[in-house]
Amino acid sequence: MKCPHCLVDFHDNPRDCHIGKDPDGEWGILIRSCPRCKRLVLQLIDATWGTNPHTGRHPIKVHETILIRPKVSNRTPVPPEVAQDYAEDYKQACLVLADSPKASAALSRRCLQHILREKAGVKKSDLANEIQEVLDGGRLPSHLAESLDAIRNIGNFGAHPIKSKSSGEVLPVEPGEAEWNLDVLESLFDYYFVQPEILKRKREALNKKLGDAGKPLMK
Repeated sequence: MKCPHCLVDFHDNPRDCHIGKDPDGEWGILIRSCPRCKRLVLQLIDATWGTNPHTGRHPIKVHETILIRPKVSNRTPVPPEVAQDYAEDYKQACLVLADSPKASAALSRRCLQHILREKAGVKKSDLANEIQEVLDGGRLPSHLAESLDAIRNIGNFGAHPIKSKSSGEVLPVEPGEAEWNLDVLESLFDYYFVQPEILKRKREALNKKLGDAGKPLMK
């Protein structure tokens, strides 16, 4: 398996520990230890269990597996070009998505508002007006503008204006709203952080070549 801590592949022989049975299943823990980073990987399992007279109960067939340590997200990792304060809200929004879409949406709305104020340069207002200012200014490619505008529609801001006025509030969400917010943040990260950094590196490389050749540099 790939260690969810350090992302290195390793082969192991997991230990199991039977916990007990309830109306939802019969539960236990699978325990692995990564030989590289030395951290434990713990999985909660619902399984059919059998009994060995010498070693006790062991899973015969696993029906469900839930990773409980470490807590990780199945979303795309934050690109290294993204500043830490934006990345932290995004990571937290991803981590709580499965447990609480409401909390995830609150974090992603806050992150979105931070980006619009700091990177798009909008005047401080409520989130709906800030989105509209960006759209009216024509500052984004059309596909990204449409995705940003959809945040208001999917989130039903008209029926829940507090989402716009208090973007960090934990409030009810529409189906797919929390996921869509994260999708849009990923696109904004690429637009505002990743692509400018790529162009910067390319420009620096070209200027080095021009400088070595004794020619004028790009401005």
